[in-house]
Amino acid sequence: MTALARTVEVTRRYGDVLALDRVSLDIRAGELVGLLGPNGAGKSTLINLFVGLRRPTSGTVELLGGSPQNPVVRRGIGVTPQETGLPDSLKVGEITDFVRAHFPDALGKDELLDRFGLSELVKRQVGSLSGGQKRRLAVALAFVGRPRLVFLDEPTTGLDVEARRTLWDGIQAFHNEGGTVVLTSHYLEEIEALAQRVVVVGQGRVLADDTVRAVRDMVGVRRVSLDAGDLPDLPGVLSTERQDGRVSLLTTDPDRLVVELVRSGTPFSGLEVRPTTLEEAFLTITAKENAHV
Repeated sequence: MTALARTVEVTRRYGDVLALDRVSLDIRAGELVGLLGPNGAGKSTLINLFVGLRRPTSGTVELLGGSPQNPVVRRGIGVTPQETGLPDSLKVGEITDFVRAHFPDALGKDELLDRFGLSELVKRQVGSLSGGQKRRLAVALAFVGRPRLVFLDEPTTGLDVEARRTLWDGIQAFHNEGGTVVLTSHYLEEIEALAQRVVVVGQGRVLADDTVRAVRDMVGVRRVSLDAGDLPDLPGVLSTERQDGRVSLLTTDPDRLVVELVRSGTPFSGLEVRPTTLEEAFLTITAKENAHV
């Protein structure tokens, strides 16, 4: 597939802080990529380089076959940064029309607002909107110009569950029509629900880059859940959680754990072994990286 955006051996420093360390990454046409990493990992810096808001200290950044610094090239993308400032005095319909006027083939206002659940707010001033409504509008505006590629940095922060689902539907509809999306999120279930490919960033480097399933499986961790009282020391247990009499154990060797549990004579019931969630895999990957620092 064609690479719509690319970094080649990109390093970015802020004074003495190394935000990105020789990162090479391709974003291919038609992908929906989830970008994960703890705070300070370099996610927003990477997006800012792709969209031309920052320049690399070294290395190369390409966007739609050209330079992110070229305004004509940037017309082919949509962006919602982590923080946005929209004029409070303008109405939702007015600010949508204002942004639409910058694109030769803009999406229809009614279609755009309907897709992101904003139709009923068209005559409301931005200053009267809730924080979640403003966030939905900021995300919707990224799709005004019929972009080929959209970057969404924490798009659903501050939204309730229903509003988040509406936003997911809008993003998924764009992707189903052939659009390419790169998004970051603190909600790992969001990445698991939307993304086909996951890139995990930590300490300014790419730690994992694969499908959601492959990233879950790469850590070799399983969750063993059971109903039991006090448990003996068991081999390979990474963490233990207990809730309402049910125990959940993260382990690298579930077979050995179950064998040792049976040998111990500890009474238990309701045994369940399942793969890790994306969140558990992410925490394991980043913890390993931090341990090496």
